[in-house]
Amino acid sequence: MRDYIIVTENLSYSYKTAGGAQINALSGVSLKIERGEFVAIVGVNGSGKSTLAKHFNALIPPQSGKCVVCGCDCADSQNTLLIRQNVGMVFQNPDNQIVAALVEEDVAFGPENIGMPPEMIRERVRFALAAVGMEDYRRQAPHMLSGGQKQRVAIAGVLALQPSCMVLDEPTAMLDPLGRREVLSAVLELNRQKGITIVYITHFMREAALADRIIVMDGGRAALAGQPKEVFYQAEKLKKLGLDVPLPADIAWRLRQKGVSVPPVVTEEELAVALCR
Repeated sequence: MRDYIIVTENLSYSYKTAGGAQINALSGVSLKIERGEFVAIVGVNGSGKSTLAKHFNALIPPQSGKCVVCGCDCADSQNTLLIRQNVGMVFQNPDNQIVAALVEEDVAFGPENIGMPPEMIRERVRFALAAVGMEDYRRQAPHMLSGGQKQRVAIAGVLALQPSCMVLDEPTAMLDPLGRREVLSAVLELNRQKGITIVYITHFMREAALADRIIVMDGGRAALAGQPKEVFYQAEKLKKLGLDVPLPADIAWRLRQKGVSVPPVVTEEELAVALCR
């Protein structure tokens, strides 16, 4: 029997703009995310991906439909603390999550807030910094770090609470290529070595390609879902939705348009093997 950590059923959410216009951010979204899975959620700006992610951490309560996280209904405010202990959230700008003058103090902030004993806090800080490769920077001032290092500290701050799931809302959007690689490497390690469920919001298709499954949002709906090869095989549909595809998948699609039989591919290696055959 599958163990689902997040389940939504016909989840809908709308809000009003400053001008009074009604915006339907989510419209009847139904999905399931398994425990231990790495799911990437992609879509253009305004597609609803960030609004969806905020439901998973109970930052937004459902207006219509259901959102159940770790067996807890997000609509019940009494479940909010338990949900947030199980699902950590990492945002786009690490400066918005860093609150202390030293890296180790920042990572300790969450455990201190929930009243952990000092020895347990020290152990959690050691574990979290080691998990993201930042143990050598524990006595550094966060403002002296690079963008990628700051984001890894932000991830460590969430990890110190030992959540079952981490939701990352475009964590590499403000980073250079090196910073993106650092953060993505840390996230993959947490998923594959620590078994933490990852929900990864991104507009970088090369990052999404590393997930177990991709959910494509469009106009507040889940327009497409599947393994990376299945999703990127539908390159024409993705392009119509305003999304890019990894270069190997794009080349394969263009070849199929010319009548060349090419199987679904995501990486350069897969494309090379397919062409050689």
